[in-house]
Amino acid sequence: MSGADRASLRERAANGDRDAVDQLVELAGEQGDLAELRRLADAGSADAAAQLVELASERGDMDELRRLADRGDRDAVDQLVELAAERVDVAELRRLADGGNRDAADVLAELTEDTDDAE
Repeated sequence: MSGADRASLRERAANGDRDAVDQLVELAGEQGDLAELRRLADAGSADAAAQLVELASERGDMDELRRLADRGDRDAVDQLVELAAERVDVAELRRLADGGNRDAADVLAELTEDTDDAE
């Protein structure tokens, strides 16, 4: 897609054309364009936000997931807990648990229990 075509899609999307938004989300997802997905998500596209969470999760991008989670994206929080658990990132799990995330607290308790059992 040419730059002019993309600019036209952006203009249509800005004017409320849902099909244009969908096309931009699809293109950005295919190209792994986090900046475009952020822009669309910030403009209110739930599909862009979901795609952004998916890409960030696939890439293991904890910073992007944190940014989204801090903005209230529940899917981002879930993925952040999952990645932190996979990486045994106790500091991240503790941060999430301290913020009231029950899943993170549960994983942290399990990890702590496993550590205590190993000693």
